[in-house]
Amino acid sequence: MARVVAAGVPVWRMYIGLQLIHPQLQAMGYLWRRGQPVQSIPRAFGIQFTTAYIGSPIQEVREQGRSVRYRLDVLTDEHHLVLHEVKAEGGTDYFSLPMHIRRDGPMPVVAFVTDAAEGFSETDVADLTRLVDMMGAVTEMHIEHSVADTIANTYLGRQVGQRILNGAIRRGDGEEIRAVLWFSDLRDFTGLNERLQPSEVLELLNNYFQLVGNALAAHGGEILKFVGDGVMAYFPAEDALFLPMVTAGALNAARQVIGDIEAANEARAAGGAELVRFGIGLHVGTVTFGNVGTEDRLDFTVIGSAVNRASRLEGLTKALGVQVCASADFNEVCAQPMKSLGTHRLRGVPKPVEIFTLPD
Repeated sequence: MARVVAAGVPVWRMYIGLQLIHPQLQAMGYLWRRGQPVQSIPRAFGIQFTTAYIGSPIQEVREQGRSVRYRLDVLTDEHHLVLHEVKAEGGTDYFSLPMHIRRDGPMPVVAFVTDAAEGFSETDVADLTRLVDMMGAVTEMHIEHSVADTIANTYLGRQVGQRILNGAIRRGDGEEIRAVLWFSDLRDFTGLNERLQPSEVLELLNNYFQLVGNALAAHGGEILKFVGDGVMAYFPAEDALFLPMVTAGALNAARQVIGDIEAANEARAAGGAELVRFGIGLHVGTVTFGNVGTEDRLDFTVIGSAVNRASRLEGLTKALGVQVCASADFNEVCAQPMKSLGTHRLRGVPKPVEIFTLPD
């Protein structure tokens, strides 16, 4: 916009609103003021039902598909609050118009404000209209990139999503990595499905997943996938020297989940709701990280005996009466002290293995 101002168009303020495909946001606004950096303004779901949007020039432009213009020195009480706010900041003339792009869905809306006493001239309005037309192709590219990035990160996780976007999309593409594997699962999920309404099960699952996801993200882990009521996650350890830190991060995440779910269970008990019970299995090993599936339908996942071990360890938590079961391999590289539970058999593993848990 600095170049537009330098060309003689007296723009003081510009706003562009873009509809998103995003799990938390409905739209994103970008606000530029002369002499200031661009400000990003996230718009949560439901913004269209608030007074900030209803009756605003943005709604008028988007729903009627035409430009609007308001001289701010002749506003009345009937005009929308945003126009009065812009006037109070020094604006004199407000011009907003739709940006026509090929993408389906709500169109982007652009608004310009000047603080020049005489407002925008007709030539200024024509220049700004041409500018928005020229911006359309670039904006559409930005939207497409944002959608691809959001979908990849939402459904695959940030690290895996970026691998896919960077080209790791062929069946059989993969690499071996060393990682801490996490598998957590709700207990008695079948019983919960029988006793609760579907909406209650969905709410319980989402709350549980959120607490697990928060803990993993806070300590360096990333969710690979949800498997029914289970969470498969990993903590990458590119170098064995980092394993003490990575395993510590996994244990800290487990402690956070335990504490957060205990707090959530207190609230659930007070409301007469079912308590959440769960187990966590932790193992460390080498896995293959890559694409499996058919030629035209792929899944990016981790494969290897280490993944199976983490799942089997989680399955042992209920029998041993603990919330965390970790392998001897995990304990060997973990700097934090753990408590041995003795040797036990894991399904599919030929010999008994020593199991560890959090200390008392």
